[in-house]
Amino acid sequence: MAKDMTLYWGSGSPPCWRVMIALHEKGQEKSYNSNLISFEKKEHKGPEVMKINPRGQLPAFQHGKIIINESIGACEYLEERFKDKGTKLVPEDCAEKAMMIQRMHEGNSLMMKFADFAFYNWKVPEPERHDSALKRNQEALTAEIQLWEDYMKKSNGQYLAGKSFTLADVVNFPVFAMIFRMGLCEEKYPTLAKYYNNLKERPSIKSTWPPTWDGPGQAVLSAV
Repeated sequence: MAKDMTLYWGSGSPPCWRVMIALHEKGQEKSYNSNLISFEKKEHKGPEVMKINPRGQLPAFQHGKIIINESIGACEYLEERFKDKGTKLVPEDCAEKAMMIQRMHEGNSLMMKFADFAFYNWKVPEPERHDSALKRNQEALTAEIQLWEDYMKKSNGQYLAGKSFTLADVVNFPVFAMIFRMGLCEEKYPTLAKYYNNLKERPSIKSTWPPTWDGPGQAVLSAV
């Protein structure tokens, strides 16, 4: 039977990775065409991707005639479409569901503050950097990560939204994985480190681990 789902993705991209985790959690790991795209070669601007996602961004996801290129939306779609398959990713309990929704979307703040800090260091030549901008970005990211550390202390470092693995974890784990890969100190944020180290052994995460992450990452966040 031909596969009717297609995912174009880039290695190490948290938005791409979260869709892959969702596919695996819903038991669809063998039901989609997986197309690894090179950012370096600008393949995400190629005709195959542009046909699905005119912005030329990844992920680009199609199921039959349905196209969803926003990663959180794709994860929500997969949970709804395959509701009776694989892992149930939305809690029945109203309070836990509300927490899941809160944490799932709150992760955008973490991602943006990480991007502000990291890309300033990566993209702005050192002679052109301003200490005030570096300090502002670092302080904002440190405060955000500390907030998540405090959240996780309340849940004993297991899951982001209650007693079970949910869409909040699907969406946010890739961001935490990237942050720790970029040098975040595990001793400074022990509860987040516990969460990260526990979940990185989960089958859906382990089997979709970015292939370009074999070696160590850059120590960009060692001072955060």
